[in-house]
Amino acid sequence: MKYQNITRAVFLKRPNRFIAEVEVNGTKETVHVKNTGRCRELLIPGCEVWLTEPGTPGRKTRYDLVAVRKENGVLFNIDSQAPNHVVKEWLGKQDYDKVVPEYTYGESRIDFYMEHGKERYLMEVKGCTLEIDGTGYFPDAPTERGAKHLRELAKAAESGINAAIAFVIQMDGVSEVKTNTATDPEFSKAFEDAKAAGVKVLFLKCHVEPDELEIVGD
Repeated sequence: MKYQNITRAVFLKRPNRFIAEVEVNGTKETVHVKNTGRCRELLIPGCEVWLTEPGTPGRKTRYDLVAVRKENGVLFNIDSQAPNHVVKEWLGKQDYDKVVPEYTYGESRIDFYMEHGKERYLMEVKGCTLEIDGTGYFPDAPTERGAKHLRELAKAAESGINAAIAFVIQMDGVSEVKTNTATDPEFSKAFEDAKAAGVKVLFLKCHVEPDELEIVGD
């Protein structure tokens, strides 16, 4: 996926999870942060960030913050909407007869439903933006919704549907994601239960540019 109207900026502070203050070409701007997670190890005062300018009429902020360069030099895409976009593109290149986004199953809305012949598939997508010593971790904040979806996937797998959870790794150089048990033990338990029920785990490796996120391997 590609962004239009990309602009470099310097991060100043994050008053709340929805907005940040940045400096763009010497001017201070309040921007929308497209990720409500903590991102504490990424959004550090003085770091390089990248913004898009959607140009939507009536917006309160001119820019969206979508990427940040960590102090180790690695560029992270932190747009929480990007994983589903790139997975939809990626699934379109696979050998499925049908791909349906936002599919209602049980009491949840699962990100993707697919068919290939008589086989049925469900896939839930999670974006990973937390990296520690070369390994990705999810989540970076508690997510009741994430655990709920894993329980639905486990039921699906037990009923004969091909169920999977796909971690989109929104940085270069990381190939594995572990559950962040210290932050969300409920998600970690649901994850282990889902694997035991037959849910497949995919690690979708990505290449990140300021204006682009692309899946390059699984």
